[in-house]
Amino acid sequence: MTENAQDSDNAQDRRNEMGSGQVYDVVVVGGGTAGLSAGLVLGRSRRRVLVVDAGEPRNAPAAHMQGYLSRDGMPPAEFLAEGRRELERYGVEVVRDRVSAVRPDGTGEFGVGLADGGQVHARRVVMATGLVDELPDVPGVAERWGRDVLHCPYCHGWEVRDEPFGVLASEPFNSHQALLVTQWSKDVTLFLHTVRDLPDEEWERLAAAGVQVVEGEVAGLAVEDDRLAGVRLADGRVFPRSVLFVAAKPVARGGLLADLGAKHKDTPFGPYPQVDEVGRTSVPGVWAVGNAASPMEQVINAASAGYRAGVTINAELVMADLDVEVARRRAGVFSPRAEAEVARVSAGARTHELTAG
Repeated sequence: MTENAQDSDNAQDRRNEMGSGQVYDVVVVGGGTAGLSAGLVLGRSRRRVLVVDAGEPRNAPAAHMQGYLSRDGMPPAEFLAEGRRELERYGVEVVRDRVSAVRPDGTGEFGVGLADGGQVHARRVVMATGLVDELPDVPGVAERWGRDVLHCPYCHGWEVRDEPFGVLASEPFNSHQALLVTQWSKDVTLFLHTVRDLPDEEWERLAAAGVQVVEGEVAGLAVEDDRLAGVRLADGRVFPRSVLFVAAKPVARGGLLADLGAKHKDTPFGPYPQVDEVGRTSVPGVWAVGNAASPMEQVINAASAGYRAGVTINAELVMADLDVEVARRRAGVFSPRAEAEVARVSAGARTHELTAG
């Protein structure tokens, strides 16, 4: 028996010991847009799939999501609920739990531990764990996040167009955000907060864009009738604003990938996994998609990333199974050419019979 066939038999023996109810072609870690998209494609490919969802989507604070063709303005929770219903049609299992560990089993497959103590087996793993937005330590910012404290003008700019905007700078490059949002409002104030100075070319652009710049540390927000009314500086000054854009730091939930020894790349926001164009990580059999792989993925991009990974994984599993069958046939001294010849002659004989009849 060849090495590939032996490895396959060993893996199958381990899966049999675990029980048939615990074996999956693919376990998807994370039930956001990217994870559900991968699950949908794999379910439609007749794969046995488990999606483990901890219920912590990045866009949960937002009332609506925008920019997704045919779903513009849909509440994120409703969007994900519809996605889960679609997966049910194809037998994909979605459970509310957390993956505590992913361990290679020595055959190219994985044991997956769940926080509730359960253990399952996966031939392939998709990491769709997303990221966490770390917010500046300014009183009131976290409480109003996703309401009138925002981060993405493409997500929320239309809904707050022409209102008085503020932009909170924690890093010099945050001035770029102040320039960008002038497309949605011409009344923009940049609060330098902890930034002491900017490059000369940025001052020139800010002046050309008509952005007011305020120096001094921000101490908190002024709120009236549960709406943002202004930005309060440490010296007591209050600047009336009804919207505040904040550049949060997107930190990947990469603990499971780190435990697997996946290679990472440095970004301005910290380490993110190295992936190829379809989401493969440096760990064979493990993919990373959506915000687990990039801090810049919007909902529509995450759906696309999950789709690409799902298509690739299914094709890889098809070929892997065929390679095992080929190895078994070689070990049994099958002759594929002779078998193909028999099939051809048989097909010719049937054609002759039909013609004669």
